[in-house]
Amino acid sequence: MSTAPRLTALDALHRSLGATMTDFAGWDMPLRYTSERDEHNAVRTKAGLFDLSHMGEITVTGPQAVDLLDYALVGNISTVGNGRARYTMICQEDGGILDDLIVYRLGETEYMVVANASNAQIVLDALVARAEGFDAEVRDDRDAYALIAVQGPESPGILKSITDADLDGLKYYAGLPGTVAGVPALIARTGYTGEDGFELFLKPEHAEGVWKALTEAGEGVGLIPCGLSCRDTLRLEAGMPLYGHELTTALTPFDAGLGRVVKFEKPGDFVGRKALEAAAERAETAPPRKLVGLIAEGRRVPRAGFQVVTGGEVVGEITSGAPSPTLGKPIAIAYVDAAHAAPGTAGVGVDIRGTHEPYEVVALPFYKRQK
Repeated sequence: MSTAPRLTALDALHRSLGATMTDFAGWDMPLRYTSERDEHNAVRTKAGLFDLSHMGEITVTGPQAVDLLDYALVGNISTVGNGRARYTMICQEDGGILDDLIVYRLGETEYMVVANASNAQIVLDALVARAEGFDAEVRDDRDAYALIAVQGPESPGILKSITDADLDGLKYYAGLPGTVAGVPALIARTGYTGEDGFELFLKPEHAEGVWKALTEAGEGVGLIPCGLSCRDTLRLEAGMPLYGHELTTALTPFDAGLGRVVKFEKPGDFVGRKALEAAAERAETAPPRKLVGLIAEGRRVPRAGFQVVTGGEVVGEITSGAPSPTLGKPIAIAYVDAAHAAPGTAGVGVDIRGTHEPYEVVALPFYKRQK
């Protein structure tokens, strides 16, 4: 029995803008409005506007909220200051990644965990189960928020014109309450594009008004609405992992080259600690595969699941691949045997339908904005 896809508060607006819609993790979401390349380039050079209301917000409150999060997640949440955010992960007992998350500290004993749309229910269930014995409450707030992102070099100027918040004082990975276009919002300097930008958490009934106000404010500087398709090429160029591609339950954060998010020095036990200690040791002595970037010498685009080959043997697998509008060539992220993972390694190719296409191994990210 198939259930109808969920609609965001901006659904009618997307359709009126001529968006091509797609099912994403059970939500009807805009894939693109015009051309993916134009939307991608707008974010890199001017600004883009995204509806991210499919993301899963979970609020954790109570005297032991931080103790619960320190136990449930791999990061050290007790060191997150008020009004700050942290990128972290939630793992299984065996160290496998259940999801990567951003945790915002909203108050003395209040935190918001933002999970990927496809994993929101899994993360919610895990947090509820792990909350047993803690004086803390886990609340499903997915329906309480719409999430709008404005990303790109022009985004601070655009947002500044319709908010009372001190954006200049707002650091990367910080969030503060303010008003945007006259309505309350949590304004976070976070994003998934490799550019400066903001994510605005607000009530669903305010979403349309804020979207329209941002559109109007950005008219003179090239802001355009953007879909999930360019969000994927933007994050790919920025070397940012996508759950289900670079991150899965079969991998630990150490396998993914993200061992830095695991904080063994924090007090007390946390779910997966033992398995992750073993994974950390393995990663140092004999790393199985490393996450690398690949840049095509030709024009053919690699896709997730394609094999990385050298001298007739398989040495890795593509996790994400797409044409890069910024580099003007196809690019990919892949897990490659450590022996072939060094940048500049010669003779590496990708098996694209039986043909070995030559690729250059590079360090991630492919693109880094000039600060």
